[in-house]
Amino acid sequence: MHMFNPVRVVLENLAADSSAGANRDDGDTSFTYLTSFEFVFILCMMKEILETSEDLGKALQKKAQDIVNAVRLVHSTKVLLEEMRSDEGWELFIGNVVEFCVEHDIDIPDMEELYILRGGRARRQPDHFTRERYLRVEIFRATIDNQLNELNLRFNEKVMDLLSISVTLIPRNGFTSFNAKEICSMVEKYYPADFTQQERYGLEIQLNHFAADAKKSGDLKKPITITSLCRCLVETRRDRIYNLLDRLLRLLVTLPVSTASAERAFSSLKIIKSRLRNRMEDDFLSCRQFVATN
Repeated sequence: MHMFNPVRVVLENLAADSSAGANRDDGDTSFTYLTSFEFVFILCMMKEILETSEDLGKALQKKAQDIVNAVRLVHSTKVLLEEMRSDEGWELFIGNVVEFCVEHDIDIPDMEELYILRGGRARRQPDHFTRERYLRVEIFRATIDNQLNELNLRFNEKVMDLLSISVTLIPRNGFTSFNAKEICSMVEKYYPADFTQQERYGLEIQLNHFAADAKKSGDLKKPITITSLCRCLVETRRDRIYNLLDRLLRLLVTLPVSTASAERAFSSLKIIKSRLRNRMEDDFLSCRQFVATN
């Protein structure tokens, strides 16, 4: 007994129209592809990858970013993708695809048969190139590797190090991992042009004062993100006494994951600074950008 297939019904109704002879062929071709093993394979693969990265994607789209959870989600997403890419992950995945095909009466090809690459790549393919190798290497692992490369590019060593120190600066986290010397070492490593050696010494002193102040201040215990902490310093006029810390916070806010507001600002700037307006002065653009983001 065959299960009800809404795709088949739609395509068969389309092909049944006597005035649409061309659509009949298109419908048959589309249905054949939609019910092929390769299509189901790719569909299941994308479902697995998107489900794995969904939480991270949602977290990065939030206006006020929770850096602690963002760092955790970056690590966990990479781990899950690497597990999916492993031999055990492949066996589990292909087993689920085969099970789906059996349940829905979709033909399963011989995985050990010779596979010929399309698009002029057949000349470069290795000997004894099977369908199983094509699906596992050329599609499955290549797609996962692409996702991992994107994550590693966006969240490289610099970004992850700076995000780690960002977490320690938020008073609500209790300063459990706070270390002023370590923060200054990161500043020296990643922001050498933004802080002189003398300013780095001053930053360490300000960080220690800030930690002591935040432990007793109710105002400083409210912020949960770097952005809100930076705003709190300005509202309480602490940015005047912690001017070097304020500078560091503003630099950290520009990290891609620290807040979506920075990316929205640059998106607005692209609308304003088009190719037709690329001769605008910086001061004028700064004013326009401020208006666009508020």
